[in-house]
Amino acid sequence: MDTIYQEIESTSEWLSKFGADCEGGITRLLYSNEWLEAQHALLEKFKLAQMRAYTDEIGNVFGQVKGSFYPDEVIMSGSHVDSVVNGGNLDGQFGIVAAYLAIKYLQDTYGQPLRTLEVVSLAEEEGSRFPTVFWGSKNILGLADNDAVSDIVDKDGIKFVDAMRQCNFDFKAKQQGRNDIKAFVELHIEQGAVLEIEKYPLGVVSSIVGQRRYTVTLKGEANHAGTTPMGYRKDTMYAFSKICHESIEKAQKVGDPLVLTYGKVTPKPNTVNVVPGETEFTIDCRHTDRKQLVDFTEELEQDINRICQEMGIEANIDLWMDEDPIPMDAELVDMICTTLDERNLHFKKMHSGAGHDAQLFAPHVPTAMIFTPSINGISHNPAEKTKTEDLTVGVKALADVLYRLAYVE
Repeated sequence: MDTIYQEIESTSEWLSKFGADCEGGITRLLYSNEWLEAQHALLEKFKLAQMRAYTDEIGNVFGQVKGSFYPDEVIMSGSHVDSVVNGGNLDGQFGIVAAYLAIKYLQDTYGQPLRTLEVVSLAEEEGSRFPTVFWGSKNILGLADNDAVSDIVDKDGIKFVDAMRQCNFDFKAKQQGRNDIKAFVELHIEQGAVLEIEKYPLGVVSSIVGQRRYTVTLKGEANHAGTTPMGYRKDTMYAFSKICHESIEKAQKVGDPLVLTYGKVTPKPNTVNVVPGETEFTIDCRHTDRKQLVDFTEELEQDINRICQEMGIEANIDLWMDEDPIPMDAELVDMICTTLDERNLHFKKMHSGAGHDAQLFAPHVPTAMIFTPSINGISHNPAEKTKTEDLTVGVKALADVLYRLAYVE
């Protein structure tokens, strides 16, 4: 595997050309020209590696090495090819590069596997162009709702359907999940700093956090900043500050793995000399345990209503995302841990605080994830970076796991 290091660098550099933007990052959005060029290039790359390369109706790209004894049992690995706007060149993309290199190495070294190996370049995960997510994996699993995307548009008013058909793809005639996938393993950068801080070269993901997201609108009274005494104000920014301070202190007392974020705050009229009569803000709360997530956020809702009632302010609380935590397959996780132990590889068993395609696969297919460290925990940013040495360890670990799954009885 001594060539893996060089192949990671050259393949990543090659794929990063598709969608490279003027700000030093990658912008490769679903059904854009840059996205289409990347998928076509990967299709040709897989063909050159003597894989059976093909696309499905909506644009997922696959490279397959047929199994000799169990051809209908597919061991799949890969990730998403789309990016955020001005993103880095590892999120999603590295999972595809890693799966391709691991499978190519296994094929070159051990020949035909017993079970079919398949790399997948998933069409979309990020939701960066259209208000929909996991379009690639949903279609593989038969979970896509075509009606839900029929009328959605991007920021330029281009319809999802028109963009898809412009790329010569279309809806599946029938939403039916594949029944040949026997395991899905996704290699991904951590997108956090835990592995780097704790000096682990690898993470084995045991679960993906559940998420609850809110948009909260507080309505008070806009008034003159100079002539309205403090005691007569219905200041929604003051109410927000009390909510934010109180809830974050509670979250800190609960501790890991609970996380709470106020990511967007919009006061109105948002000018220097007017008491803000309306403030809209978002809440993002995550936990690996469903009950604890719900208990904490329901208490948070009660606290918002209490604070606002005390201040004479109206609160509208909209819970618009409520996703359960997703455990990875325990048997597959144990097998990965055993494999890494046998290779004397130092790893941390951990949860993922971010969402991934693996969470879509997990309820339907035995699924697991492996993390490599992220320098300074940076992701969704051109500065996103991982040492090539760590990426190499990740590809080798993935190859070892895929070997066990596809070459061993």
